[in-house]
Amino acid sequence: MASLSFEPLSYDDLSPDRRPTLFQALVPVIGMLAFLSGGAVALGLDPHLPLLWAIVLTGLVGRYWIGVPWETQYAGIVDALRMGMQAILILFVIYVLIATWMSAGTIPALIYYGLDVLSPSVFLPATALLGMVVAFAVGSSWTTAGTIGVAFMGIARGLGIPLPMAAGALLTGAYAGDKLSPLSDTTNLAAAVTNTDLMTHVRTMRVGTTLSLGISLLAYAYLGLTARGTIPAGQVETIQTAIAGSYSLHPVVFAPLVVAFGLALAGVPALPSLVAGMFSGVGTTILVQGVSFTAAWEIAQSGTDPATGVELVNELLTSGGLMESTWTITIVVAALALGGLLERTGVLAVLAHHLGRLIESVAGLTTGTAVSAVAMNALAAEQYMSIVVPGMTLRGLYDDFDLESRNLSRAVEASGTVTSALIPWNAGGVYMAGVLGVPTLEYAPYYFLGFLSPAILLVMGATGWRMHSSRPPESDAGTERATGATVGDDD
Repeated sequence: MASLSFEPLSYDDLSPDRRPTLFQALVPVIGMLAFLSGGAVALGLDPHLPLLWAIVLTGLVGRYWIGVPWETQYAGIVDALRMGMQAILILFVIYVLIATWMSAGTIPALIYYGLDVLSPSVFLPATALLGMVVAFAVGSSWTTAGTIGVAFMGIARGLGIPLPMAAGALLTGAYAGDKLSPLSDTTNLAAAVTNTDLMTHVRTMRVGTTLSLGISLLAYAYLGLTARGTIPAGQVETIQTAIAGSYSLHPVVFAPLVVAFGLALAGVPALPSLVAGMFSGVGTTILVQGVSFTAAWEIAQSGTDPATGVELVNELLTSGGLMESTWTITIVVAALALGGLLERTGVLAVLAHHLGRLIESVAGLTTGTAVSAVAMNALAAEQYMSIVVPGMTLRGLYDDFDLESRNLSRAVEASGTVTSALIPWNAGGVYMAGVLGVPTLEYAPYYFLGFLSPAILLVMGATGWRMHSSRPPESDAGTERATGATVGDDD
């Protein structure tokens, strides 16, 4: 289960002499957004340097304007990096895993047989459904995207499907399955920080997530019929011939997939499951593909550079290995460091406090939770903080409105976890763009769950549908008059 090694500062934790004013809290936030947007749009820079500028600005504001010592700020950076260490290690491993599964023939075989089974008209909804099933089974959207997701992107290219559409469909399924799985770390974390029973939280998530997924599937079915690409004559056969001529497609090539998913299904955490899959990929490369021990590990480090004789297939099966992960990881480290500074200087606590003061109704509370979760994704760059900060900050307000804690646990997941992949500098957005090979802002319009899940949550808050009151049944009428909420049946 996911957990934090520290408890984020609340507004009351801040001493009055070092508590930022709202204006002081907004300065580093506005600066960060200006640096990131200006750096990308006006200067064409990658996020690394704009994030560094934002770190410096936040540090200077914290030290010389708010009065937070450097040692305290540094401790915030350390806590944030410790919180994100699992994500960083998964990034290291997943890039190696992709390279080893390429060289082992695992991903080439998935592409080869996938081109036989899938057609352009059904590819998008099928990808979303399969992504949901796998993520539900293993409890991880990241594992799903970094393994079978890479294969689906290859199949999409072979079928002429626009890659942003394919990535959006995969992420919709992966995050839907993740949210419905009791094995998911973020699902466990949302239940824990809101004091909600895990299975109660999962049941409460079910209606909104299923409805979001259903609408998404209809949209993908429409896109598959109207906006699919065209397959040049003979392209599928050319791709399959090139793959079959360059790799042994013996059934043993699926061993790394069986090992990684088998361990995940057995309850082994994502990181050791992926490491086992990586070693299995190296072993399969050696035993099945006939690559030497040294060469197999060189592939793990530097990636694959196939020479199949077909340029499209070479592009499909090229990977960067461990060395390619550094670009992605440095963004994640910088973003986490910035989030740690914003937390330790009190900026996040002050912003959350002032947001809470604006809430006067159940609809406002639901909207405030959603805004807070999305804001944490942008400011702290880590989906765990999008759950923890609003989950801990707004817990008392849900009690004031006589709402059960599962309303809060659902709200932070429905608006926080699923939107992390929409923020280009968030660990989720950086990871998904890296492993799927599609920039965040290009797949975002087709990642329907990322928009539908928060939207349906807001409808629930505004109408009272599926909002669960903590008052006894005989007080339901009074609760409805006081809060605008209705008592929903168990989800």
